[in-house]
Amino acid sequence: MTEGSQQKRVVVVGAGWAGNGATYHLAKQGYDVTLLEAGANPGGLVAGWKTAGGQSVEAGVHGFWYPYRNIFSLINELGINPFTTWTRSSQYSPFGLEVESPIFQDLPRLPTPIGTFLYTQFKRLPLIDRISALPLLYALIDFDNSDEAWRRYDFVTARELFKDFGVSARLYRDSFEPMLLVGLFAPGEQCSAAATLGMLYFFILAHQSDFDVVWCRGTVGEKIFRPWVEQIEKAGAKKLTNRRVTDIIVDNNRATGVVCGDEVFDADAVIFAVGITGMKKIVSNSHSLQSRQEFINLSNLGAIDVLATRLWFDRKIEIPRPSNACFGFDATTGWTFFNLNELHDEYKNEPGTVIEADFYHANQFLNLSDEEIVQRVQRDLATCIPQFRQAKVIDSSVIRLANAVSHFAPGSYRYMLPASTSYDNVFMSGDWIVSRHGSWSQEKAYVTGLEAANLVVDYLKQGKPAEILPVEADEPHIQVARGVNKIVRDLGKSILPDFWLP
Repeated sequence: MTEGSQQKRVVVVGAGWAGNGATYHLAKQGYDVTLLEAGANPGGLVAGWKTAGGQSVEAGVHGFWYPYRNIFSLINELGINPFTTWTRSSQYSPFGLEVESPIFQDLPRLPTPIGTFLYTQFKRLPLIDRISALPLLYALIDFDNSDEAWRRYDFVTARELFKDFGVSARLYRDSFEPMLLVGLFAPGEQCSAAATLGMLYFFILAHQSDFDVVWCRGTVGEKIFRPWVEQIEKAGAKKLTNRRVTDIIVDNNRATGVVCGDEVFDADAVIFAVGITGMKKIVSNSHSLQSRQEFINLSNLGAIDVLATRLWFDRKIEIPRPSNACFGFDATTGWTFFNLNELHDEYKNEPGTVIEADFYHANQFLNLSDEEIVQRVQRDLATCIPQFRQAKVIDSSVIRLANAVSHFAPGSYRYMLPASTSYDNVFMSGDWIVSRHGSWSQEKAYVTGLEAANLVVDYLKQGKPAEILPVEADEPHIQVARGVNKIVRDLGKSILPDFWLP
């Protein structure tokens, strides 16, 4: 920067994975970055806090999957060690243990999807039902994360997808729908087939080890975001909490400021990095954003309710695996439970058992009292592991999160925003933003934050773009299959009518 020149100012709205990622990179490139967070702590849904009794809680427990290459690279750069070792997981139904997953990278690597198929230990699901998934492999090959593929599958429900490709009713009920309930947070009839295929790719078709997961050894807010924010501030960025954005100031198709009530933050570029619900609230108050159809259309997007509970029991209970997913207890709700004595450093020497149980698509539970919820959680835990029946709950935390996580409903893709907007210097990021990177969940949010930062670098012509690690390339036989499929599909377009509705 030449002497006397002014730093270029960037305002980032939202201090989750996307917002922190964008802020950190731009601050390192010499920008004057102001990070605005509506809550009291950075981190969004992963921000942790303390109960009145000093116990750590957070809005659900979040896994970090093997393909999260960019997040793992960030962790290495920060020089922290927040994660457990790779863990095994289980699935339960009201009938007992259903599935156990190994640590796939510890086993001989087989061509995808053979390793996942052979090494996953199904306790009750017959082989004939598992084999019924084979025709679905065509859809996974056909879905290449392109814009065309998203539009081809997005109007179809996940339930229709599995039915059309001959998946057995039992395989759908006992395997695929549970995966949807804890991965896309909704039952199959409410999930886009395109979003479903995007998720299933990592668990079935990508690579054998992609199903492996680690967990944070405490709250993500304490273990990752606190040291990260310290580095962000050392890089020169300003972090301001309890700042709820209400509008942007626009001049000649450029945002020149961000409005928070009576405060105005001058800007040469703006990055929005908030969830769907937060973005819809901003648009509802913003005359500038309401003037553009792309932002008006966000009212067509939705989010899903989550219930996060943490229970302290008076005795040690033997739990075979630290992370567990559950299905069949409620028709449209999936839930997970975690043994925090094994996962979190804080509870390693706890005399009793500490359990985190999180419920997704939990709208029917949010109006229950805390006491009713705790009783229900203990009852369901006891169905999985009978020792919970005799245990006593000595402390608990219940967190209701209305409209908390993105809902990828059928037909929603056309309303999702790309990183660039119709404003010259307003950019978008988050797990619901269109990205061709192909990542998912927290990794996708972080990557879109880097992508938005790179758009700012390109627009303001200062600094270097962030290096974004690509998703690991498909295995050779998958590349060949996708290449052949594309040739056949292109040939079909040239000689056959287009039977797909727009």
